[in-house]
Amino acid sequence: MERKLKVGVLGATGMVGQRFLALLENHPWYEVTTVAASPRSAGKTYEEAVGSRWKMTTPIPEAVKNLVVMNVNDVETVAASVDFVFSAVDMTKEEIKAIEEAYAKTETPVVSNNSAHRWTQDVPMVVPEINPEHFQVIEAQKKRLGTEKGFIAVKPNCSIQSYAPVLTAWKEFEPYEVVATTYQAISGAGKTFQDWPEMEGNLIPYIGGEEEKSEQEPLRLWGKVEGGVIVKAQEPVITCQCLRVPVLDGHTAAVFVNFRKKPSKEQLIEKLESFKGLPQELKLPSAPKQFIQYLSEDNRPQVSLDVNFENGMGISIGRLREDKLYDYKFVGLSHNTIRGAAGGSILCAELLTAQGYIKAKQ
Repeated sequence: MERKLKVGVLGATGMVGQRFLALLENHPWYEVTTVAASPRSAGKTYEEAVGSRWKMTTPIPEAVKNLVVMNVNDVETVAASVDFVFSAVDMTKEEIKAIEEAYAKTETPVVSNNSAHRWTQDVPMVVPEINPEHFQVIEAQKKRLGTEKGFIAVKPNCSIQSYAPVLTAWKEFEPYEVVATTYQAISGAGKTFQDWPEMEGNLIPYIGGEEEKSEQEPLRLWGKVEGGVIVKAQEPVITCQCLRVPVLDGHTAAVFVNFRKKPSKEQLIEKLESFKGLPQELKLPSAPKQFIQYLSEDNRPQVSLDVNFENGMGISIGRLREDKLYDYKFVGLSHNTIRGAAGGSILCAELLTAQGYIKAKQ
């Protein structure tokens, strides 16, 4: 790559926007040249706009501190300054759909962390190790949008990262029925304990819209590209409960699975440990060397010990054992704002760059 690609972050002042900036600091392929947010932040330096709301444990990257925040609604101006954008805007679903399409129509690729376009039929929703072939629908999307280079690609919900990769690794054994309960960190709501003190020592048994996403989005990942759209898979049937728990980062899942073909525990563990995809083959900058690790200790995975496995881009699995009602059960853990949000989006962008979908505009 002759020069680093110029990147903009839309919604740069929110928690996921902040995580994008932290992860993109010193990225070998990308340079953040533009930060955009709501009109109330526009015109201030990034440091002024964020103020005391910086939520990362590392300081604001020096390279973005003094960037002047642009108004995210000034689409043409923002788009003219970058090669592509990451989207983490905080708007209604309809507003997000409209603004992401507006950016795409300026011939600016959009890699989105938002849920608005996850079920748009010609928008790929991708975990790069699971379904990179879904990027094929970008060509049909470009025809619809009337663009040559502009498109939208999205990553799926953060909570499914703790079990969808596992079920993908076990695909040959034909899992057909899954029960999952997710225990989700407060950063998934864009909060810290400072913002949300009532979560200390608390548990909330409801997260709006999360159970439907957790049940349906894996089926889209496993779907097929047919006629320029993605047709979701019908199995495995997933039922899910989602709870908010007093943890800062890290979504844990307790999962029960039935298989049509009956594997041994040893076979299941081998499939987890050997599972890899295009990011590992291409050695993309953000790709974990080991995508899924299996931990044999009875008390693992633990958030405090395992959430940062492979810099937060790996998945940790433990407690795999036979069950009385289902064939097997296990516990999964993933980092919700790294693999599940900004890091997963960056890995998507890296694969899109490696495959020629994202290029320098000039």
